[in-house]
Amino acid sequence: MPYEIIFFSFLAGSTVFIGGLFSYFFEKTVLNRQIKIKIIHFLTAFATGIMLAAVAFVLVPKGMDTLSIGFSISIFLLGAIVFYFLDDYINKNSASIPQFISMLLDFVPESIALGAVFVYDYNTGILLAIFIACQNLPEAFTSYIELRASAFKKSRALLMLFVFSFIGVVFSLIGFYLLKDRPELTSSLMLFAAGGILYLIFEDIAPSMKLKDSRFIAFGVNLGFIVGMLSEAMI
Repeated sequence: MPYEIIFFSFLAGSTVFIGGLFSYFFEKTVLNRQIKIKIIHFLTAFATGIMLAAVAFVLVPKGMDTLSIGFSISIFLLGAIVFYFLDDYINKNSASIPQFISMLLDFVPESIALGAVFVYDYNTGILLAIFIACQNLPEAFTSYIELRASAFKKSRALLMLFVFSFIGVVFSLIGFYLLKDRPELTSSLMLFAAGGILYLIFEDIAPSMKLKDSRFIAFGVNLGFIVGMLSEAMI
């Protein structure tokens, strides 16, 4: 079981570095600024759709399986409140890199839940790994662009994403060893993450997708959500 968790969590995390590499070559080859902006906004929308699908198909329904409705709502709201204060602190004390921060904030609790879920629901564990991998790819793509815009050198931005890609393995193993016999705590973590992710989507990410005269970008959310629908149907 630990070997399978390592494999799937590494698979989910590897798309962080892959997305960064794609973005690195994209920055070098696509020189038209307007095209760049539209592609970045569309990928941000696509990642948002996948995040919404993760919340709708895994984090909330699976999180509510073992908890009462009242406790589920309380944990969900707690996630939003905690992410609110974290987001406020980060914005006041760091560079303006909301996409990178949101990727970090949702990747960590999702990875912990991934490790724990494998113990009692193997298929859900695989589904969550797919969601994480799919959302990390476009998030990392736009995060690299964001880091470069915040004066990070190319090598430093790629190194950050490379190191970040292994974080999921560490936290998945933590989830496996600490939460494997605690389904209620695992469910709470999933709902906590869901509340935080929804807050980040509509506070930081969705406002950044708006682009004048490019309403088609919003379809990226629908396409990302379709990826989630297909993943749910296949597992």
